Amino acid sequence: MTQLILFVILLSLGYFFGRHAEKKHYKSILEREEHWLQLPTTSSKYVTKGDRVIGRCHLVNGSMVVSVDYFKRILAKLRNFFGGNIQSYESLIDRARREAVLRMKESCPEADQVINLRLETSSITKGRGKQIGSVEVLAYGTAIYFRK
Repeated sequence: MTQLILFVILLSLGYFFGRHAEKKHYKSILEREEHWLQLPTTSSKYVTKGDRVIGRCHLVNGSMVVSVDYFKRILAKLRNFFGGNIQSYESLIDRARREAVLRMKESCPEADQVINLRLETSSITKGRGKQIGSVEVLAYGTAIYFRK
């Protein structure tokens, strides 16, 4: 009985601290996205400001690795049993994608534009059951610098 109570307490603590950390991270993402809004980023291969001369360009990237916490793993197992979309993993992937794009933009603060944006996602498995331990998202593109 004490093991069950301890399990419920730890699960509750994980849930509340995890929710708090996730909200804090989303708040940080929103603030940084607003700051980097002036840097246009597109998946197109072509520069959108065609009347300006390109001075230089180079490959930029940003990556993010997010660990799947114990609570999300339990929710995912329950959702797999009953069916439906797994919102706990969706928020994890959303945060990782947005963070990777922000890190990419932060790596080229003087760029005028980022073109050919691509996102790669991979999972890192661990354990006997090949459970997902972490998720990595890599964002990369071409930073364009126009001549002044």
